[in-house]
Amino acid sequence: MFSFARRGILVGAAAAVALSLGLATPQAQAETELRVVPHSGLKILDPIWTTAYISRNHGYMVYDTLFALDTAGEVQPQMVDSVERSADGLTLTITLRDGLKWHDGADVTAEDTVASINRWASKDAMGQKMMTFVDSLEATDAKTMMFKLNTPTGLVELALAKPSSNVPFMMPARIAATPGSEQIEEYIGSGPFMMNLDEWEPGVKVVYEKFDDYVPRDEPTDGLAGAKLAKVDRVIWTPNRDIQQAINALNAGEVDLIESVPPDVLPLVEEAGEAYTARHSPSGLQYTFRFNVLHPPFDNPKVRQALLYAFNQEDFLEATIGNSDYFETCKAMFVCGLPFETDAHMDGLLESNFAKAKELLAEAGYDGTPVVLMHSTNVPVLTNLAPVAKDLMEAIGMNVDMQSMDWSTLVARRSKQDLPADGGWNAFATAWDAGDLFNPLAMAFLNSSCDQALFGWPCDDEIEKLRDDFARATSFDQQKAIVEDIQARWVEYPTHIHLGQWYTPAAIRNNVEGYLQGGVPVFWNISKN
Repeated sequence: MFSFARRGILVGAAAAVALSLGLATPQAQAETELRVVPHSGLKILDPIWTTAYISRNHGYMVYDTLFALDTAGEVQPQMVDSVERSADGLTLTITLRDGLKWHDGADVTAEDTVASINRWASKDAMGQKMMTFVDSLEATDAKTMMFKLNTPTGLVELALAKPSSNVPFMMPARIAATPGSEQIEEYIGSGPFMMNLDEWEPGVKVVYEKFDDYVPRDEPTDGLAGAKLAKVDRVIWTPNRDIQQAINALNAGEVDLIESVPPDVLPLVEEAGEAYTARHSPSGLQYTFRFNVLHPPFDNPKVRQALLYAFNQEDFLEATIGNSDYFETCKAMFVCGLPFETDAHMDGLLESNFAKAKELLAEAGYDGTPVVLMHSTNVPVLTNLAPVAKDLMEAIGMNVDMQSMDWSTLVARRSKQDLPADGGWNAFATAWDAGDLFNPLAMAFLNSSCDQALFGWPCDDEIEKLRDDFARATSFDQQKAIVEDIQARWVEYPTHIHLGQWYTPAAIRNNVEGYLQGGVPVFWNISKN
């Protein structure tokens, strides 16, 4: 870490860095430009084709959603004016609100939203589950669409308010006609900002401009819901891999906001006094250890249960985040601070009870089969997870073969079902945004539909039945009871292990106001003085 005695030198260097990134000096900037350092470069512009968070964030700039979650986690209408449900619960009629326009000037129609829902549901696990309850979906006039359901369910609105990857963003029908397996080639949304394709440098720079014809809702801004007020004319994203250079550019006034600042370098922000910090997500992220259930030893649930007892969240959080102001232990599967938080059936787990873990390994007949543990080395917030897991697994007598690789290699390898000795894998650790974990249908790692499940491929009829029951439930109390049943079954059939919640704050110049805590970094409602 650089010392503060060198800050004058670093500020000068930051100016040079800013110029090299295509950023002008503060004197040359219009007051209505918001200059942002995002967590990575934007290369993929289709937020349905990929789950990458940078593409999701781009989606929120350009596209709008039918429903959205407020800060209390409640579903609110967004592009929608009204929802009517028939007395038998089998017909759902949704009417769009007035004034919705695409960036090319055309009116948003129900035909567009039907096509967008169908494309999103072909890719997204929660969308796929929702469509199992839908017999038909059609536009009945320019502003109205009708769902015909085979079973009463409260899932439709909840799924269409999904806040994180993949988000059900609305697109014109001609674009949404693109198969989900292919990337779109036209980038027209109806959101508060438009992308300036002429200034896009993939992975280097992206520019958004205020969409003057966007009509915000009348309600106050509340999380991802309510009015989306574009209060600046342009938003410019320029990633910088060197976080210390980015912070010095922030302190020098050459950038306005850094999306994610690791806790260990926060003193560079706090002591300079030019910026403040804020969390875009009150519930943060959750570290996760993922099993591959296809191959020994994790094909045996008792071996997976052993790690529920061997692991503890404190070791993982201390090794990765270190600053207790930015992490918390949380045994709830569906995130502390969100509506489905519960510790039911979690007693005694995640407390490094090595005796119990060894007992379970013995019952499973574990014979020393090597565990190929993939270790990501180039993403700082993930780097220390695998070594901690290795130490805890070895403490109960497991044979761990930790193989180091960059994140891109890990992502490619995790999709392989080969034997671990032939280039496959047994386990790896990652992180999920809380918005991807807020209920049993959104949590992709809980999906236990065998070959249709996410990499790791858990296969359990009882978990899937409970997920279906959750989808059919029409009240929160019913859903909460099912969540507790799911946690009970998960203890018997672990699909993954949650390793604790953590937070990375944004750093924001003192003259910037209105940064939202919506669970996702969004840039409407933000103004510069």
